[in-house]
Amino acid sequence: MSTIRGARERARIEVTAAIKEEARKQLAREGAAKLSLRAVARELGMVSSALYRYFPSRDDLLTALIVDAYDAVGAAAESAVAAVPDRGDPLVRWGALCSAVRGWALDHPHEYALIYGSPVPGYQAPKDTVGPASRVGLALISIVRDAHRAAGIALPPLTPRLRPEAERLAADLAPDLPPAVAVALVAAWSEIFGLISFEIFGQFHRIVEDREAFFAHATDRLAHEVGLRPRHAVGGGATLTPAGGS
Repeated sequence: MSTIRGARERARIEVTAAIKEEARKQLAREGAAKLSLRAVARELGMVSSALYRYFPSRDDLLTALIVDAYDAVGAAAESAVAAVPDRGDPLVRWGALCSAVRGWALDHPHEYALIYGSPVPGYQAPKDTVGPASRVGLALISIVRDAHRAAGIALPPLTPRLRPEAERLAADLAPDLPPAVAVALVAAWSEIFGLISFEIFGQFHRIVEDREAFFAHATDRLAHEVGLRPRHAVGGGATLTPAGGS
């Protein structure tokens, strides 16, 4: 009985993978808004009722594709950071993460568009997508947290108007980091993906030629705005005083 169950499970995994792969091809051809379970079933030689046993609705299939895409870009970011020797210089880790995310986006533009492009009409992402969507952001937070623990981070003081929002962000995202750092991190996270989106969606056409160099320069500037400094700059037991309160 266990042998039969195992064979059925393997078959289900294979069919699920085939459905998602065909759906990704349809994303590339038609865009997410036109994703159709019937069209996917037709291309795979399946009847629609059989496909519905795997994905009861278009939204279920979209969610699976979205989770896969978030997990893929998150894994690329995490692997790039982990590959830096001895946890490395915080700027090197930051640069490795940013480069890996950009590289994944360039290799998977249609999947990138699914998760960072225009919302799909009529689709509401469920909570299942929150964890995978957080992976890149959490990896960024981890780099900054390690740098802060090692030497502290100094940033300009917060304005009175921004302080309540900064304190809320810090409490929600990284309670162990100063509010000013939390604000800088959220701004940097959004700007990293803004740079990638400009490249993926063509806004840099006939403007930026060496886009890799431009991206590296821009994300390095963002690292400095978050408060990261080269490891040698904070060595010898020197400690930077966090600005803007704890």
